[in-house]
Amino acid sequence: MGQDKDQAIARQGRLTALVIAGAMLIWIAAQFIGPRIGLAGRYALLIDLFALAAFIWAFVNIYQIWRKRQDN
Repeated sequence: MGQDKDQAIARQGRLTALVIAGAMLIWIAAQFIGPRIGLAGRYALLIDLFALAAFIWAFVNIYQIWRKRQDN
C-alpha cells in the first residue's frame, strides 16, 4: 500500500508541475502575441485570470501533496 500511495503522490506532483508550466507558457505567449494581433485589454485580463486560477489550483494541490507526505 505504501508504494501505491507514493506513486499517487508522484502522479499528482507531475500533474501539478505540468499545470504550472503550461499556464506560464500560455500566459507568456498570450502576453507576447496579444498586442501584435490587437487583442483587446479585456481579453488580456481574462487570460490573466485563467493563469491566476491555474496557479491557485496548483498551490492547493501542492499543499495537499505536502499534507500527504507528512502522513508518511
